[in-house]
Amino acid sequence: MKDLIEIRFHGRGGQGAKSAAQILAEAVMLEGKYMQAFPEYGPERTGAPMKAFVRISEKKIRTYQPVVNPDYLVVIDPSLIGFKDLIMEGVTNETVFVLNSKKSADEIKQFLGFDGKVYVIDANDIAIRNIGVNKSNMPMLGALVKVSNLVDINKVIEVFSQHFKNKLSEEVFEGNIKAIWEAYNGVNL
Repeated sequence: MKDLIEIRFHGRGGQGAKSAAQILAEAVMLEGKYMQAFPEYGPERTGAPMKAFVRISEKKIRTYQPVVNPDYLVVIDPSLIGFKDLIMEGVTNETVFVLNSKKSADEIKQFLGFDGKVYVIDANDIAIRNIGVNKSNMPMLGALVKVSNLVDINKVIEVFSQHFKNKLSEEVFEGNIKAIWEAYNGVNL
């Protein structure tokens, strides 16, 4: 692992980008690594574009600004792909994209004018089938964990369980676990 891994999530307020970032960071912490996770909101309202950031390192992290040049970029809301200036900000050809989309990776690359690695998964469909609502943050987290190999997926499940087992109905809780696993196993590497 390089000294500092930086991840930027793009979503809309209420879609759970902040929760996905926090769960990832806490899972990494369980493995003894250093981490940071924090959101950045524009106008704080449901549906407004927002970002969440995660940093992961084997060493103490001494920077606190937003992630400018992400190693991984996760887009939870497919409509945000159309905001090229927003999601392409600070991206290099080394940035790895993990996108929620029905489109192919090649279609996304062509649209964005990006030659790097792009992984797509229809997280909306996975969420609707498993959870019953279009809440795609956890499937996207499963896909990111598979693509990045930054943390053991079982640690992610453990942290998700700590946060949500007693807050969600059993059906919704189990649906989220299934959605995480389906995306983890379903993203094409």
